[in-house]
Amino acid sequence: MAFHLEGLIAIILFYLAILFVGIWAAWRTKNSRYDGDPREGIIVGGRDIGLLVGAFTMTATWVGGGYINGTAEAVYVSDHGLAWAQAPIGYALSLIVGGLFFAKPMRSKGYITMLDPFQQIYGKRMGGLLFIPALMGEMFWAAAILSALGATISVIIDIDINISVVVSALIATFYTLVGGLYSVAYTDVVQLFCIFLGLWISVPFAMRHVAVTDIVVTATEYVYQEPWLGVIKTDDVWSWIDSFLLLMLGGIPWQAYFQRVLSASSATYAQVLSLLAAFGCLLMAVPSILIGAIGASTDWNQTAYGLPDPQTRNETDMILPIVLQYLCPAYISFFGLGAVSAAVMSSADSSILSASSMFARNIYQLSFRQNASEMEIVWVMRVTVFVFGAAATAMALLAKSVYGLWYLSSDLVYIIIFPQLLCVLFIKGTNTYGSIVGYVFGLFLRISGGEPYLYLQALICYPGCYTDKYNIYQQRFPFKTLSMLASFVANISVSYLVKYLFETGRISPKFDFLNAVIAKHSEENMDKTTLVKSDNIILSELAPVKPRHSVTLPTTFINKEAISDLDSSPESPDIEDRK
Repeated sequence: MAFHLEGLIAIILFYLAILFVGIWAAWRTKNSRYDGDPREGIIVGGRDIGLLVGAFTMTATWVGGGYINGTAEAVYVSDHGLAWAQAPIGYALSLIVGGLFFAKPMRSKGYITMLDPFQQIYGKRMGGLLFIPALMGEMFWAAAILSALGATISVIIDIDINISVVVSALIATFYTLVGGLYSVAYTDVVQLFCIFLGLWISVPFAMRHVAVTDIVVTATEYVYQEPWLGVIKTDDVWSWIDSFLLLMLGGIPWQAYFQRVLSASSATYAQVLSLLAAFGCLLMAVPSILIGAIGASTDWNQTAYGLPDPQTRNETDMILPIVLQYLCPAYISFFGLGAVSAAVMSSADSSILSASSMFARNIYQLSFRQNASEMEIVWVMRVTVFVFGAAATAMALLAKSVYGLWYLSSDLVYIIIFPQLLCVLFIKGTNTYGSIVGYVFGLFLRISGGEPYLYLQALICYPGCYTDKYNIYQQRFPFKTLSMLASFVANISVSYLVKYLFETGRISPKFDFLNAVIAKHSEENMDKTTLVKSDNIILSELAPVKPRHSVTLPTTFINKEAISDLDSSPESPDIEDRK
């Protein structure tokens, strides 16, 4: 393949434009009227991200390189087709569910990161445990899409993969470091425009190529491969449902999503942002679906790509850049390359900022340095942005199974964090003991189900499982959703059991070593009258127990605006409890 100087110049100009917008957004932040906590300025944009910019940045966060490349691949693969392209509908429904049920309680309470409610209710140690799967998800996702970007650029302009990955990561890390969420949000607007324009310009040229058969015909008829509409076989129905629920519900508990929710100026705005982003995700998936259908409708023997086709060469994951390279004029394929680059950077910067935000606030500040100054936390964030960006780049260059690691970590987000989020927001009375048991139980069930992508053999063969050519168990049973439900039930059951045992005096209060039940009796989990009437509990034993809420915790988790919002809301459960 020849080296394309024009393509290199085009990508350099694109990167310079993105860098300029990121630096301009950082400058605008420093010169704005916002004079509050600089930590909030970096993490949640001072909570004044506008409706239009917010909708763009939330859409761009989901519409990443994996989204557009993966959708095209799913449509192209003959065993799957459009029926298995679940990401567009799954993520759109995820944003709708998140907007209707999760955005308002999170934003109205004034949280700064997704982990805040976990540490408020379950304590800092449990928050640290939940940080692990959240961090894994963000880091492996960033590494996976950076790896995909390198491969895409190498296909179209034939430059070294490592160089393209490093340069892309450096630019995304730099403007994230200097501008925080403001830079990420404003570059997302430009990047989303580039994705939309670049892919839609490419589609008509690819469709008119002489080697491409009418996609309406190939949708239902066998021409070069199975129809691209696809079919869901009876044996795969439960597996399809499992994957769909993972996308729809597992797409909610991500810091990248809640960072946008918490940056909105009000809870209502946060809900509107989610609904607008759901529509944006569906709209942005259309050109990827068409490109996948074009790939399935192409006689590759009539192109410079030749035979065997991409499916035979195991290059289905590269079908989008292959279509751009071999079915479009060179100058058009460069627009498509800009679209892919924009998609990757719009997701990579969000993941890096999300990981650094959770570490600086929930691990460094709340767990180790509660009295840290504002500027100290800001500098910790800047250092971790660089560290996490470098780590994601290293994984993209060195790890051979980065996609497999991301699949596993995203499963853990669904199985562990989602049920915990349900409990802290909607189930009154859960505590740290239940949280730990739910965490461990869900983790065990997921790992025991195996991961074929990592050649991790299953310990449990669920109904319908079979072995592949590598003697690795493939599960048809929806064991991921089962694991999530088991984690959810375990959390509630153990929480209420432990609460009952302490309340009735069957277990002495001195054994509440996590301070998760007795120390919280005055507000969240236990009734004061029950505690006093119990003959088995001596009040003097309660005196040495450190109260759950210290002087610093209320100011740490709740700002004045959130308190005023809640005070003015008669339906707030917390207000009713105080009455």
